[in-house]
Amino acid sequence: MGFFDKLFGRQQEEETTMTNLNIGIILGSTREGRVSPQVGAWVKELADKRGDANYTIIDIADYKLPLLGEGEATGAAAWSEIIAKQDGFVFIVQEYNHSITGALKNALDYLREEWNNKAAGIVSYGSVGGARAAEHLRGILGELLVADVRVHPALSLFTDFENYTEFKPAEVQANSVNEMLDQVVPWATALKTIRQ
Repeated sequence: MGFFDKLFGRQQEEETTMTNLNIGIILGSTREGRVSPQVGAWVKELADKRGDANYTIIDIADYKLPLLGEGEATGAAAWSEIIAKQDGFVFIVQEYNHSITGALKNALDYLREEWNNKAAGIVSYGSVGGARAAEHLRGILGELLVADVRVHPALSLFTDFENYTEFKPAEVQANSVNEMLDQVVPWATALKTIRQ
């Protein structure tokens, strides 16, 4: 195989690896009337245009996880399976009383190794852009060996939502999501190599 064959063959291999990257967009709320599905769909629409990974919305509400240690967790095996398949994550985080939701904390606590050595971005929302919830999540992710990236799209209930319920993001927010994914994708790619 010649120099150019090796060069272009390697490039093809790298492109294949990139498209085999799986990034889960995790909806961090389960309550009735939540807006996280709107935010998650918007992030997925932006992400899919990039063509650099397979993006999947993962709704923790679908897994019906009881409080850890209380009751039969019939969805725990499926939760473990979907998280294990991911190479990285984008957490859609809403701020509840200056922190993340109990449902998200519970879902994180259900697993350990499935989270390890993966990358994550955070998209938060709340009265101050969900910044306090995002900071709490960063500490939890560190304990789970999830490397969270620096760029953090923070959506305001006052300027990115109409009547606090209909998601209408400012144009600048799309740039922030793409800048976050510009960090998540290479980190997820690099961390995948130490899990193999």
